[in-house]
Amino acid sequence: MPAPEPFPGIETFPTPITVGVVADTHLSARAAARAGLPAPLVEGLRGVDLILHAGDVTSLEALALFEALAPVRAVYGNNEDAALHVRLPRIRYFRFGRFTAGLMHGHDVERMTARQAAEHTLSGRVDVAIFGHSHRPVCEWREGTLFFNPGSPTQKRWEPRYSYGIIRFTDTIEPELRFFEP
Repeated sequence: MPAPEPFPGIETFPTPITVGVVADTHLSARAAARAGLPAPLVEGLRGVDLILHAGDVTSLEALALFEALAPVRAVYGNNEDAALHVRLPRIRYFRFGRFTAGLMHGHDVERMTARQAAEHTLSGRVDVAIFGHSHRPVCEWREGTLFFNPGSPTQKRWEPRYSYGIIRFTDTIEPELRFFEP
């Protein structure tokens, strides 16, 4: 009998695969209908096989904008409308070929920053820990785990530029943060 899967509900994808990574889009239904997604983001995500959204999509309408580009897997953040909050899980796990990844927002681990929450929850358990919440891009290897926060393509806050990410899974993991101006 095979060993039980250590990650509940893990989804498996064959490699090679190119994954677009976004977080913290904060687009209300009205903003999604009026403005849509930024053109550099749409162009950069064109052709990806899958989009992972690390929370704060905010509305079903915003989620639909991403779904028009590629299949999407998302988790809820701390600003989702009620319809999204009940539809999305807190955390998701993936297998891309021989690599594992965890996706979370990072807002709901008591007294921890988003980065600390990702480390606490995912470090040593997955090869790639994807998180959001802080709007600060991170692409850093630590003790065998890639910690990846794509920043935000719509609300840069204190960052100098808007951002999102691309991760290519082949025989290796190839992460890339992409920055743009509107």
